Amino acid sequence: QWQLVESGGGLVQPGGSLRLSCKASGFVLDHFAAGWFRQAPGKEREGVSCITNTGGETIYADSVKGRFTISRDNAKKMVYLQMNSLKLEDTAIYYCALVQRALCPSFSDTAGTWSRAFWGQGTQVTVSS
Repeated sequence: QWQLVESGGGLVQPGGSLRLSCKASGFVLDHFAAGWFRQAPGKEREGVSCITNTGGETIYADSVKGRFTISRDNAKKMVYLQMNSLKLEDTAIYYCALVQRALCPSFSDTAGTWSRAFWGQGTQVTVSS
């Protein structure tokens, strides 16, 4: 039985940092590209970052480039998102997703590849002063 569990969310002031973790159970993690998405109130879910199955390549949304870093540890079955210099607009529920392919699909492929992904339940990140 598979399971994706995100953790590490919370309340942080602007300019602060958080590290999100995603624990994958029931997967052979190196068979999957891994992504982080987020959904703010009243907005559609958007792609934040993705990492290929071996960690050799990463992609980021323009809004988080230079501030967020995605990483993974396949042996521990973990995916991480280090978030620095957080802004008010980073407030959202953050979701971990796995797709059974080596390379990251386009974030815009929501009706295709990402619709077949495995998703976690999300973790709330609130940036507020």
